[in-house]
Amino acid sequence: MDTIFALATAQGRAGVAVVRISGPAAKRVARGLCSDLPQSRQMVTRVLRDAKAQPLDHALILVFDAPRSFTGEDVVELHLHGSVAVVSAVLRELGKTEARMAEPGEFTRRALENNKMDLAQVEGLGDLIEAETEAQRQQALRAVSGALGAQIETWRSLLIRAAALIEVTIDFADEDVPVDVTPEVQDLLEQVTYGIRKQLVGFSAAERIRVGFDVAIVGAPNVGKSTLLNALAQREAAITSDIAGTTRDVIEVRMDLDGLPVTLLDTAGLRESEDQIEAEGITRAISRARDADLRVFLVEPGEELLVPVQDGDVVRAPKADLRVDDLPAVSGATGVGVDDLVQDVTKALLNRSQSAGLVTHERHRAAMERALIDLSSASTLVAAGPDQYDIAADEMHVAIRSLEAVVGRVDVENLLDEIFSSFCLGK
Repeated sequence: MDTIFALATAQGRAGVAVVRISGPAAKRVARGLCSDLPQSRQMVTRVLRDAKAQPLDHALILVFDAPRSFTGEDVVELHLHGSVAVVSAVLRELGKTEARMAEPGEFTRRALENNKMDLAQVEGLGDLIEAETEAQRQQALRAVSGALGAQIETWRSLLIRAAALIEVTIDFADEDVPVDVTPEVQDLLEQVTYGIRKQLVGFSAAERIRVGFDVAIVGAPNVGKSTLLNALAQREAAITSDIAGTTRDVIEVRMDLDGLPVTLLDTAGLRESEDQIEAEGITRAISRARDADLRVFLVEPGEELLVPVQDGDVVRAPKADLRVDDLPAVSGATGVGVDDLVQDVTKALLNRSQSAGLVTHERHRAAMERALIDLSSASTLVAAGPDQYDIAADEMHVAIRSLEAVVGRVDVENLLDEIFSSFCLGK
């Protein structure tokens, strides 16, 4: 492989910047900038110099010998003073060596190719880099730790045993086999099927934690939806007016509610309208509200809107500061009832997130769904008797390959470019 390098920390001015070099010539390239390197996993400070022996920076240097490094190759890290000029000078000098600039995600791709990570861990690392909330961080760390890969390996081992039992029976079809393997095989298939289904139940919640929950504020015109959005966002995110129909499009505000990523949606007031622009806004409002994970309704008792209230939605009477009744109400203008509303929304979303499992990406879900189909077919064939055992064994192997695809063992080459394209150069 080529030796590669890149800035592993963010672009721009900082206290420290880390440049990573990885590959068979990593140490030789690094020695071109300083006279000698420390032993593996030790730290030293050295003056980095260019080809004319002019100083570039005074840097902290770390060396990781293969395979005990992030990429599984020899790795050298240069911890520089984080000025743009210093980083540019060092990268420019490295560009004159036999090493080349890394492509997006190439360090992590090499970690995958060198069996330092599986594909589910790679995706978890990408999620960890993008994590904005505590729930996202925790979920991504579970993925990076290899929890899904370990579960896949458990299922794979059970299916390999089931297939082996069937294949032994096929091999000795002309002899008397003292034990009927059907009950054990069916039990193994049921264990894997149950485990996969249990994980798939938590997919929706896990995916929402990863990409964020959508919470739509729904109500008739001029009930205070935009004012409430501004109060929740603690800034003037939406234009407010006493004129009904001010909001024409869906306005989105990103928030963190007790560690959960939430996008608040301020939608157009729901009513019949002959105004073409307002009517389009109402159509979009209805669509986004129906697709949202949760809806906050600002509605008077007995009032019917174009979007029905669903189980788990939060309902409040509007303009709490002007009311004389005892209905649960909220006012974005004065803040009355806002804290209680936030608590109810947070509680509802936390309850939904409790079911989150290890399956966080659509790719995982699709592969496991395919495995379930194959397992169902295998179970039916096993129950049909020894004449169907050879086909049943094939179905089990197909299910194994579907599960292996989740962690990148087979049939994922066409996915790699897409997955790693979202990584930065230093990862």
